[in-house]
Amino acid sequence: MFRKAAVTTVSNGNYLQGQTNGRLPSMDSGQPAQEGKVVLKKKVTLLRGISIIIGTIIGAGIFISPKGILKNTGSVGMSLTVWTVCGILSLFGALCYAELGTCIKKSGGHYTYILEAFGPLPAFVRVWVELLIIRPAATAVISLAFGRYILEPFFMQCEIPELAIKLITAVGITLVMVLNSTSVSWSARIQIFLTFCKLVAILIIIVPGVIQLIKGETQHFKNAFAGNDASVMGLPLAFYSGMYAYSGWFYLNFVTEEVENPEKNIPLAICISMIIVTVGYVLTNVAYFTTISAGELLLSKAVAVVSYRRKIQSYVPAAVVFVDIFLFPGEKNQGTRPIRMFFVASREGHLPEILSMIHVRKHTPLPAVIVLHPLTMIMLFNGDLYSLLNFLSFARWLFIGLVVAGLIYLRYKRPDMPRPFKVPLFIPALFSFTCLFMVALSLYSDPVNTGIGFAITLTGVPAYYLFIVWDKKPKWFRKLLDRVTVTLQILLEVVPSEEDQKS
Repeated sequence: MFRKAAVTTVSNGNYLQGQTNGRLPSMDSGQPAQEGKVVLKKKVTLLRGISIIIGTIIGAGIFISPKGILKNTGSVGMSLTVWTVCGILSLFGALCYAELGTCIKKSGGHYTYILEAFGPLPAFVRVWVELLIIRPAATAVISLAFGRYILEPFFMQCEIPELAIKLITAVGITLVMVLNSTSVSWSARIQIFLTFCKLVAILIIIVPGVIQLIKGETQHFKNAFAGNDASVMGLPLAFYSGMYAYSGWFYLNFVTEEVENPEKNIPLAICISMIIVTVGYVLTNVAYFTTISAGELLLSKAVAVVSYRRKIQSYVPAAVVFVDIFLFPGEKNQGTRPIRMFFVASREGHLPEILSMIHVRKHTPLPAVIVLHPLTMIMLFNGDLYSLLNFLSFARWLFIGLVVAGLIYLRYKRPDMPRPFKVPLFIPALFSFTCLFMVALSLYSDPVNTGIGFAITLTGVPAYYLFIVWDKKPKWFRKLLDRVTVTLQILLEVVPSEEDQKS
């Protein structure tokens, strides 16, 4: 089930275009099929790279994070400052990833860079927490926001039952899982439609807000830094909320091998995208405060609905529909790019081989999608939105900080490595220090959720030695794993991709 690590890493490309001549194994063979031909289409231009980053970043965060940031900063002025600082930090992090992406031209993102810099153990732990913590919790967070917003118009005068939110959320997650398992082409079309809806939903907030400012509606900005004093312990949680809203700038690095002229296009796509998103997010938050006060925002469970209600009363139902589409679960978190990490890790022998296989007819990463569903449901029914956000953010920013620290380490470990794009050293130093400092401080700010995340992260160390290092497993155990792989291949109708076999 866990195969021996490949010597080289070959990109899987962008999924699943072309023909498949895959051969499923026989139940009597005892071995997975090793013939198959899944041709994966490539080519990511500058414009498409920009659309990937913007489309991935802009998501539920702009509706979830304002309350979390304001709660942990204490004032309108500090909250807007945090939004701006998080945008700048995200730009710094993205530029660091641009250097990594142009000198390590392999897909896999965080996992690949940690593998190159620090070796297999930290890389395995990274993909371990991606599978057990980050991906399921991130999907649950955005989906919970979807569930609340879709029910909000029906409970305008009373509190929405938490069970109702979680049930409608579970339906949405399952629908997305089915969609991602059955059709890549339809998933791509829906993502384009969702990107359009995102821009419309943001403009519906920003344009009336700018009009309000022109009319002189600035009462909520008077004494902007007055209010509850921001505590040092609240800053990590504000940081988590802000960086969650900007998360997604690193996803272009998951498909580095597919980018045309990566030395030029990756840095350009990152810089253009981050400037657009940062300006858009700050303007959106300014627009919120043109109609609602800080106190009202903290009391609101659905800030966009309240904002729409104040600005465009007669169009609230239509506006809320746009937000619901915007937040459709999994669009940001169950797309093709995060799953690519599972493909690469499987090729390296750090995940079961079955996770890198493709459906023979539908050309979808069926096993990788299916394995995330029950984990996401566990997260969904055992946590609330903000506790899950802190839970996943601990592991996410711990390893992103480690990746950028790895950039500094590689400067000294491999000084002769070609670096077509190189950032000043203070940028990775500042970014990695900020991430690791906030992660450490969060253990005091929210010891329960971040502590659980830390404990699960540590389980990756014994798991590595048990599943990867220990190669003297009993023969019956190895045969059992092979049998399980063959059975799953037959049941799911999946085969290795052509690139997978070459590795």
